[in-house]
Amino acid sequence: MAKAYNKQPLGRGLSALLNDSNDDIKTAKDKNADQIIGNVIELPIDQIKVNPYQPRTNFENEKILELAKSIEELGIIQPITVRKIGFKLFEIISGERRFRAISSLKIKSIPSFIRIANDQQSLEMALVENIQRENLDPIEIALCYKRLIDEVMLTQEQMSTRVGKKRSTISNYLRLLRLDPIIQTGIRDGFISMGHGRTLVNIENREDQLNIYEKILTKSLSVRDTEKLTNRTKNPTEKSKTQKKWLKEPFESSLVNLKKGYNSEVKIKLNGNEKGLIIIPFNNIDEFNKLNKKLNESK
Repeated sequence: MAKAYNKQPLGRGLSALLNDSNDDIKTAKDKNADQIIGNVIELPIDQIKVNPYQPRTNFENEKILELAKSIEELGIIQPITVRKIGFKLFEIISGERRFRAISSLKIKSIPSFIRIANDQQSLEMALVENIQRENLDPIEIALCYKRLIDEVMLTQEQMSTRVGKKRSTISNYLRLLRLDPIIQTGIRDGFISMGHGRTLVNIENREDQLNIYEKILTKSLSVRDTEKLTNRTKNPTEKSKTQKKWLKEPFESSLVNLKKGYNSEVKIKLNGNEKGLIIIPFNNIDEFNKLNKKLNESK
């Protein structure tokens, strides 16, 4: 049996107000609203609905069962937060994991912190509270930020204030949504880290993203290794610059002889079909003196 939640005497009295249809509370200005809103009250499980705006989409059954065992042993430590949507009807704003865990037990009610909120306010509260308090994966967090922008109309500056994160941090999460959906799933499932994702997002071509993603998985590449591979993919011209350019004859065979004769990386640069330069590099004064002596001997 779960231990009883330590309710305040006030909470027990307020439960009766919620069961009186004559005093049903619909807005924050209604009679007795100030007594209900902001207080923790024991609510029947069957009067509570899950939140359609819930940002978390991946509820791991194993962890829900672990939480249920903890609640069964220790009781309910933290109330959930709900909003009133009708007579004897409430909707979860935050705490769905706790609600799911309790629903799996033989517990008929749950301590709830009651709020009055419209759909947009409920969405904002659910998103912000989940970002701050729940262990969401990076893609879920990015989707929360995007919904705050698209549906709640918050700017990144306003979000920064709401969730206590730097704007640059918010931007880094949002950029992950530019990744191919397969890679986003890989981040959500823990196959690659957010650091890998932040590197891959620098590749605009989805096919190139997926090719590098496959190499990360098959070769267990670190974030630094991924950065190097990404840079090579972004700058393919670097490889072509390093490819050797062959000289036409008789210059090519003469270059080979000059390198052997002067024991140096001699270079021939042509300015036309027959005009050009012979460049003999040296690294120190001793090499210069040896080259100078050999050139004088050949006069």
